[in-house]
Amino acid sequence: MAPSTVWEILTAAGIDPALRRDTGPSWAQFLRSQAEALIAADFVVIDLLDGTKVYVLAVIEHASRRVRVLGATAHPVTHWVVQQARNLVMDLEETGVRARFLIHDRDASFRAAFGQVLATAAITAIRSAVRAPRMNALMERWFRSLRAELTDRALIWNIPHLRRLLREYESFYNQHRPHRALGQAAPLRPLPENVIDLETLRVRRRDRGGGLLHEYQHVA
Repeated sequence: MAPSTVWEILTAAGIDPALRRDTGPSWAQFLRSQAEALIAADFVVIDLLDGTKVYVLAVIEHASRRVRVLGATAHPVTHWVVQQARNLVMDLEETGVRARFLIHDRDASFRAAFGQVLATAAITAIRSAVRAPRMNALMERWFRSLRAELTDRALIWNIPHLRRLLREYESFYNQHRPHRALGQAAPLRPLPENVIDLETLRVRRRDRGGGLLHEYQHVA
């Protein structure tokens, strides 16, 4: 049936077109306006040498870009995910982060109990649309960095080995890795106020993650 035919039938029945609904701000506008109160969570799957698939749960703060690797497990069952939510809430309270919204996808591991734990800290869980990774773009971009800078370049033996590498990368990402969105600062290390003359300083390199990650520090 052609659209014009439908219009004629509705018009003959005296049914007017529905008014355009007020949809409010766009998703991008919402993210920008609530950045200080937004965090996002998601799973990334890492393959070990023996073929085991490990699920890594991480959270990122939208405003500061700080990342928290909550845990890694081969079996992301409900009670494990809920415990990670509890740990996250306690960590946010200890660091003074006042999050109001947490974005996550429709993974079956994010059950109602996960949202209930967040609700105790006045955090509202927002589920992204089906097959819409761009709704959680910052988290997806971090996974891309993690793979390109670490996991795709390392042979990971087992879960303890993976956890050690993740701790190294989390520290590197938050304290040393420059971010374009932050003006080349790191989430936990702002840029110095005064310009430093590098010609007067010596620089020492520290390797982390088995030589995959490099940190540079001034030598006194």
